[in-house]
Amino acid sequence: MSDQLPSLPVTFRPTRTRAVLLTTGIAMFAVITAIAFMLETLNAGERASFVLTGALLFAVLVLLSRPKVVADETGVTVVNLTRRRRLAWAEILQVNLRAGDPWVFLNLSDGTSLPALGIQPGIGKQQAIRDAGALRALAEAHGSGPTSA
Repeated sequence: MSDQLPSLPVTFRPTRTRAVLLTTGIAMFAVITAIAFMLETLNAGERASFVLTGALLFAVLVLLSRPKVVADETGVTVVNLTRRRRLAWAEILQVNLRAGDPWVFLNLSDGTSLPALGIQPGIGKQQAIRDAGALRALAEAHGSGPTSA
């Protein structure tokens, strides 16, 4: 990794995974909706249930594509599937992405560990490694604790 810190604010997210999830969601919704209108034997209520099912599946995939980590001058915002948590830089003691980890874990000053799903190896392993290194360098430069790999 270069010695240069990323300029703030910076957003880390699994872009390939997000693209796959959103593209799949749009395609599924379109296909299910098209099927609903192509089947002539369905009444209006049944068609509506097909469209609603497609919309529900799309919503689930949008939810799965939500995770991100946003770093700015004052700290980090971790957005996971259903929760958002704001952390000051001093609260982050370690940024960990070990081999086999599904995503980055932040070890916090209160003794807990927070998963940061916005940086995950999945289908973008090299990007996740770069992003974890950048977040680690930012935490080291702005925080109070040591960081580790």
